[in-house]
Amino acid sequence: MEIRHATNPSDIKSYTTERLRKDFLIEDLFQTGKVTMVYTHYDRMIVGGAVPGNEPLEIEDADALKTEYFLERREIGLLNVGGGEAVIMANGEVYELGKLDALYVGMGVKKLTVASKDQGNPARIYFCSSLAHATHPTRKVLISEANPLHMGSIETSNERTIYQYIHADGVQSCQLMLGVTRFKPGSVWNTMPAHLHDRRMEAYLYFDMKEDTRVFHFMGEPSETRHLVVSNEQAVISPPWSIHSGAGTSSYTFCWAMAGENYTFKDMDIVPMWDLK
Repeated sequence: MEIRHATNPSDIKSYTTERLRKDFLIEDLFQTGKVTMVYTHYDRMIVGGAVPGNEPLEIEDADALKTEYFLERREIGLLNVGGGEAVIMANGEVYELGKLDALYVGMGVKKLTVASKDQGNPARIYFCSSLAHATHPTRKVLISEANPLHMGSIETSNERTIYQYIHADGVQSCQLMLGVTRFKPGSVWNTMPAHLHDRRMEAYLYFDMKEDTRVFHFMGEPSETRHLVVSNEQAVISPPWSIHSGAGTSSYTFCWAMAGENYTFKDMDIVPMWDLK
């Protein structure tokens, strides 16, 4: 597990592109036959990816967490972002996930493994894990069962549907919230107007992108914005003090996950367009 420490917002004013990417961009999450994880000290979220090949993969890292098992003091949300169907076992219970289906697994599950139903077409499983203080039931959510919020318009290049999976009015958790945003053809702007939520951090995974497309992800304090150029299946760590919006060279999909002080999806401090610099 890679460990990334928190950064003072004043410091990134002097960051090079290389340093900015090293601290906030996660480039190689999906490697066949491996579980890849990044532990960020922003609300101690773990961002991970798994591509099970011939054998199931266990999500664990006792040395990094210093706990008996991964979910001893954590909860996790898993999402199948592509490839074939995923087969997830949580304490012996089996859950199959098609593309864009999700699974919430609560604190206390001692063994969590991921596998591909068709080894010739491996699943690509994305997950985010946050600290937990209570146990909530494990629940599978189909994309058809997620709460859809239709937002934006083609005139403003941001016509999209936000699918809420793990949230206060859906699958219950301690502090983890997770969902997916999909764009209509011709729309490329996400999360406009830009906003902050100083009570929690957020992680984005951009996917369903063609090889020659990119998303320009904007971050930083509103008066000191920076950007990251993001390719398919790369993730961005967004600190609580940072805006988080992006524009793509074509339509795309992204998974958002949040954790922190509160559990309110609408807790946003909108930044007026004229305050962005």
